[in-house]
Amino acid sequence: MAQRLGHALVQQGIGLVYGGGNIGLMGVLASTVLQEGGTVIGVIPSHLAEKEFLHPNLTTTHIVNTMHERKALMADLSAGFITLPGGLGTLEECCEMVTWAQLKLHHKPCGLLNCFGFFDGLLGFLDHQVQQGFVTPANRALILEATNPEALLTLILARLEPDIR
Repeated sequence: MAQRLGHALVQQGIGLVYGGGNIGLMGVLASTVLQEGGTVIGVIPSHLAEKEFLHPNLTTTHIVNTMHERKALMADLSAGFITLPGGLGTLEECCEMVTWAQLKLHHKPCGLLNCFGFFDGLLGFLDHQVQQGFVTPANRALILEATNPEALLTLILARLEPDIR
């Protein structure tokens, strides 16, 4: 699915901004976008550049000092956010971008690529939060979801601010 997302991004003329690593799904995604002729911007803190095996072939690389700087710069450089399956850091970054949208710190679409049901439990929990009154339906609706990259990109493109399209 990471390769499929990379192909879909390039087909739509959309560049990739991501954490700069050469491993895991994000490394696969970045390599696919590059192989397809797309643009990839990596943002990585200096202390992770070696640990995450900085991708050697990025269009642009930004090395920053802290994780906070990383997230802020990635948010500034991005028109929207897609979360692929991942670990705690992935979940934290996804929640932060949705929270920033909730607080109106940005108006960028946030999507989950729920391939193979990976996020079913999280989506169920979010719906539970709505039922319990901790999350409003409007804030829950900030999280777009689809089971394939093409459908998710369609949802995200429909939510982009007109001057970004």
